[in-house]
Amino acid sequence: MASDKNITVNRKAYYDYHVLDRIEAGLVLTGTEIKSIRAGRVNIRGSYARPQDGELWLVDAHIAPYQSGGIYNHEPDRPRKLLLHKDQMMDLISSVSEKGLSIVPLRVYIRDHIAKVELGLVRGKRQYDKRRAIMDRDRDREARRAMRRAV
Repeated sequence: MASDKNITVNRKAYYDYHVLDRIEAGLVLTGTEIKSIRAGRVNIRGSYARPQDGELWLVDAHIAPYQSGGIYNHEPDRPRKLLLHKDQMMDLISSVSEKGLSIVPLRVYIRDHIAKVELGLVRGKRQYDKRRAIMDRDRDREARRAMRRAV
């Protein structure tokens, strides 16, 4: 098992959605984009994957221009093609179209010198679910504090 180097994690996705399934996908990138990703200059908050012409595209992911890129730099907010097996792609596209689910990136990481994105098949949380998650997190934090004080 190769070790993964996390570049960015979409924490807001875990707050806004119930993650039903996770899928690893590759990204079609240019040379300056991979250099920016390795430098950690990527933001996937608010981005999503959209099916188009039988392919999946990552939309609204911001990869900052590479500082030493010069005239060969990339457009920061362009849609990027996702690389998946055909059956995985068809399953995701059918789930999104039939069941009202969405596909959002959960994290971007580097595995064996290759940039990967972990996609989540998600369903949106209701407001009361979000409040419940905050209450549970606060309750757990207070319990940990009490245990530390008791010891």
